[in-house]
Amino acid sequence: MTETTETEDAPKPKPKRMRWSDRPKLSPDAAGRQGRVTKLALETLGRDAAIAYLNADCGKLGGRPLDVAMESAEGFGRVERDLQEKVAG
Repeated sequence: MTETTETEDAPKPKPKRMRWSDRPKLSPDAAGRQGRVTKLALETLGRDAAIAYLNADCGKLGGRPLDVAMESAEGFGRVERDLQEKVAG
């Protein structure tokens, strides 16, 4: 028979997780552009291609399309035109 000590029976503390409230918040405008560009990419390219496109660095746009679109209305327009060009071929 093995003896157990109190420390072996004590519950282990859970690792600390980052909460959403600890992260920087997007402005309402940036959040709106994020949602619109995501929807547009999904409708234009399909799920997998949209995820890849939005998260890949794009030299033509000067960064990830998702980030470019969230930065400003002008950035959103540049990403929107780039998606239209991809569809037009």
